[in-house]
Amino acid sequence: MASLSAMKKKPFVAATLLFLGLLCSLEHIGAQSLGVCYGGNGNADNLPPESEAVSLCKTYGIGRMRIYSPYPGILQALRDSNLEIMVGVPNDSLQALSEQSAAADWVQRNIKDYSSNVKFKYIYVGNEVNPTSPTAQFVLPAMQNIYKAIADAGLQNQIKVSTAVDTNLLGVFDPPSAGDFSENARKFMEPINGFLVSNGAPLLANIYPYFRVKYNNQSVPYALFTAPGTVVHDGQLEYQNLFDALMDALYSALEKTNGGSLAIVVSESGWPSGGGAVETVENAGTYYRNLINHVKKGGTPKRPGNAIETYLFGLFDENLKTEDIEQHFGLFYPNKQLKYNISFT
Repeated sequence: MASLSAMKKKPFVAATLLFLGLLCSLEHIGAQSLGVCYGGNGNADNLPPESEAVSLCKTYGIGRMRIYSPYPGILQALRDSNLEIMVGVPNDSLQALSEQSAAADWVQRNIKDYSSNVKFKYIYVGNEVNPTSPTAQFVLPAMQNIYKAIADAGLQNQIKVSTAVDTNLLGVFDPPSAGDFSENARKFMEPINGFLVSNGAPLLANIYPYFRVKYNNQSVPYALFTAPGTVVHDGQLEYQNLFDALMDALYSALEKTNGGSLAIVVSESGWPSGGGAVETVENAGTYYRNLINHVKKGGTPKRPGNAIETYLFGLFDENLKTEDIEQHFGLFYPNKQLKYNISFT
């Protein structure tokens, strides 16, 4: 029989281990819920090499990266990095990939050849495709073909195939419970939602309160998570920030189009630090800080619970973007200096 002192210690030790385990689990959830969007050198002529961009993410504890198209420079840099990767099929490739042979070749060259030591998590087929554009008809066939190629490669349990949308698809977004797709967007999204549900994949969504401030006259404090109290009462639900309201409006729209069981991964969110009156370093820093803290806490009023998987836009300022505002979304300057007083973990 154990001694009395040992018996007294066991509950304490067990409780301590449980507490430490919980802390580690929470730390892991918080850190791993954050990713960053990396546009690469195509949108700038003053950025460090891809290998240094990957090292920068690891140095700052960023666990995930979104890339907008696969190319050898970034894929080589990601080998053995342990970053979880969201990789895009560019919109101008969708028509070609609506042919199965082309999709199989794309997966072989860009995914399977690197899958032994690059942690691909998502392939998103198209980014913010306008439902009325000629390209829209190719999104679902390309998704289906990419998925088949992934399955043929034995990677369907590792990689989810989705598409990235924006909240402009919403014809109604206020209050969030009334959220609904526009008529054109509904026709576009219903079959896509069915595909995602059948394959257990989330919908990827670019959520930008900033653009609602810029173009829809929404309140700046409501967008920056700094409103002092409830701004929108929606039945039993209360909204103090626009990020939650936009996400829940999208959830409401999904519920109306056979996508009620889908989860949303925030594939982009950010705020520019220059180019206009509300585009300041102070506002951008406030937004990123509060967004990071918010998504780590987990959930929205409509969907409370786990941390919200979120990708911050973007890693660097990109000086070749055509619009001035779009040149200032970087979390880091091109010299790798962090622009804001924020922590990713």
